[in-house]
Amino acid sequence: MKKLFVYLFVLLAFTACKNSGKGELIGVQKRSSFYQSAPYGMAFVPLGSFTMGASDQDIPYAQVHEPKVVSVQSFFIDETEITNNEYRQFVYWVRDSIARTTIAEKSPELAKEYRRLYKNDDPETITDDEVKSRPLNWDPKIDWEATEVDANGDPVPGAAGFLDDMFIQGDERFYRQRQIDSRKLNYAYFWIDLLAASKKEYAKDSRGYAVAGGNLPSERGGFANRPQGFTDRSVYIKTEVINIYPDTLSWIHDFTYSYNDPMAKNYFWHPTYDNYPVVGVNWKQAKAFSYWRTELMNAHLSQKGQVAVNEFRLPTEVEWEWAARGGWDMNPYPWGGPYLTNDRGCFLANFKPQRGNYVADGGIQTVIVAHYPANDWGLYDMSGNVSEWTLSAYDESSYNFSWDMNPNYEYNAEETDPPQMKKKVIRGGSWKDIGYFLQVTARQYEYQDTAKSYIGFRCMQTYLGRMAGDSRNASEVYR
Repeated sequence: MKKLFVYLFVLLAFTACKNSGKGELIGVQKRSSFYQSAPYGMAFVPLGSFTMGASDQDIPYAQVHEPKVVSVQSFFIDETEITNNEYRQFVYWVRDSIARTTIAEKSPELAKEYRRLYKNDDPETITDDEVKSRPLNWDPKIDWEATEVDANGDPVPGAAGFLDDMFIQGDERFYRQRQIDSRKLNYAYFWIDLLAASKKEYAKDSRGYAVAGGNLPSERGGFANRPQGFTDRSVYIKTEVINIYPDTLSWIHDFTYSYNDPMAKNYFWHPTYDNYPVVGVNWKQAKAFSYWRTELMNAHLSQKGQVAVNEFRLPTEVEWEWAARGGWDMNPYPWGGPYLTNDRGCFLANFKPQRGNYVADGGIQTVIVAHYPANDWGLYDMSGNVSEWTLSAYDESSYNFSWDMNPNYEYNAEETDPPQMKKKVIRGGSWKDIGYFLQVTARQYEYQDTAKSYIGFRCMQTYLGRMAGDSRNASEVYR
């Protein structure tokens, strides 16, 4: 018996030593491993420093892009602009999620089919309130054409019988077939305003100046933007409800006295344009797409028990310029040369060449993505085809007051803010621009709630660490 107690004591002592790290600082154990693989359709851009801003003559003498040496972190970025077909996946997801939510709310019986039940749920005993808390079930198919009604005129208990409200009604219909009302395709999401949360409030006197003796934080500390009466940080959680359908009429209202009706009717939906860059999407819609793309990936990873991925977002204008340069510093175009044509005289991008000969470069308006050669980092159409939204707010002097490491000027404008505060930077030039605006340094702006037929976007993702299956640093792998 004594020997048994001795063995137990030794075992406990060994276990205690093992758990404590023998008194050494070893960090928290049993942490989940994380390997960041390149997202599908994205290229890796390594960290580096470069001279941001004008590398050629400032033709309009605007002086809004003065040269400045900056450093940028590594990131992944889409090889091409988001296409019509990729954005249509977003539209379909919103449409189908609204439909499934509507069905589950209107029919307690079908709610158990269109809400995902857990393995230990009993369909016979689970309450309606419990079902409402379950996530959507994407397995059942929806018959969008079903319109059967019973003798009382009520919809037959089936999926599409409850979805009449989603279709255009009565005199608003232009065709006989049922059409989804795009005005109801609203996507709701939440985001945290870290910019507001990071600001500190300091103790001030009656005149508004900091108190004598130094800038000591007041009792409210880091809650400078928290209205009086709030007791927690929930005020920084912002709710956005965005109608995500593209403005297909932008082709017409952007170009008065120009016949663009075929583009308005066909560009977003016709299979011919599936792999053309999506346009008619404003900055808010592009931002909403990025959040949806993040949640789409994280939902997949959570089902596999993996760590959530870093968020997708729009690139800052400095990240965009670094990616567009393709590793070539002080060169005006992504292909690394000073000319708009190659040695055979072929144009290297889709823009407005010569004196307005739109077809000379191979396309009168937008063209299919990746039609022209990629830059040295594998990115297509960084200049031409469509301009691209960036995350950055536009200010003529932002180069002068922004930091030189991952610089970015950002302002989250509210609906009540003046138009001047709603300017967002667009980069790259488009099919309707002259060659000057194809330069990687050229800065333009558009208002965040305005959609144009010549502005698209692409997403990026910050690189956090090593690539999957490789122990070296990614900058070494891709150097």
